[in-house]
Amino acid sequence: MLFQNILVPVDLSNQSTRSFKVALDIAKKYDSKMMVLTCIEVYASHHLYYQSTVISQQIKKQSKIIENHFKELESLAKKKNVSLKFKIIKSESVVKDIVSFAKSKKHDLVVIGSHGRTGFDKLLLGSVANGVSQKIKCPILIVK
Repeated sequence: MLFQNILVPVDLSNQSTRSFKVALDIAKKYDSKMMVLTCIEVYASHHLYYQSTVISQQIKKQSKIIENHFKELESLAKKKNVSLKFKIIKSESVVKDIVSFAKSKKHDLVVIGSHGRTGFDKLLLGSVANGVSQKIKCPILIVK
């Protein structure tokens, strides 16, 4: 099976960086394109003006941190001569948005870390990785 479009959801954790490196090796081998996706969680209660203002400020701050991390990932990709794009989305449901994004952009492989920033939400598999693996239709590689 040839993987042309690889999606790598990252959350700035060591585990997601490790999954990125694995995806990078796969992309190099198959001459694939990669998309790195980060979801910034927002909550349904953000409709209140005060909370909306605070959330907007937090999103800007998080976006800058994420963009700096993207620059590090981009330098790794350039060393391997792999085509790489980045996307940051605001999300109320990270699992749902990762699955929707993968489907809408026709990714044929998702490479995701087994646990992210939230640590051990579940004993064997992180809640996001578990949710994505149960709902996604394309192949998924979960990196420990």
